[in-house]
Amino acid sequence: MSATQLAALARTSAPQSTLRRFLALDAAVTGANALAYLTLPGPLGRFLGVDPALLLALGAFLAAYAAGVALLAARPAPPAPGVRTVVEANLAWAVASIAALALWLTPSTAGAVWTVLQALTVAGFAVLQHTALKARQGSSV
Repeated sequence: MSATQLAALARTSAPQSTLRRFLALDAAVTGANALAYLTLPGPLGRFLGVDPALLLALGAFLAAYAAGVALLAARPAPPAPGVRTVVEANLAWAVASIAALALWLTPSTAGAVWTVLQALTVAGFAVLQHTALKARQGSSV
């Protein structure tokens, strides 16, 4: 992905702002997902074919994770080690989601589609954040 494409996606050409925006977007999407899991575990569990207790646990985890990513995004210059941790956690989540679908979960069709789509979304955040971090590091040389 070129710097021009990245800037267009983030709607800014400032590498620092690009990185912060992708972190903030990740936090917002993750937080919305957490809120849904925490407030509607029964209906979502039935629709997705997943145990509501699992959704509650995932919701609590995602709420804490979203708060951490939001704190990182709020920093004027998010530290590279923290950003790398988020990138790695996002990649691990994407892989774990697909592995759980293949090895453990038996969701409904909607749940299987949701699992794949959220894994792809999270992997996409990882790619955007990694690319923005590299662009920021390249601009400070």
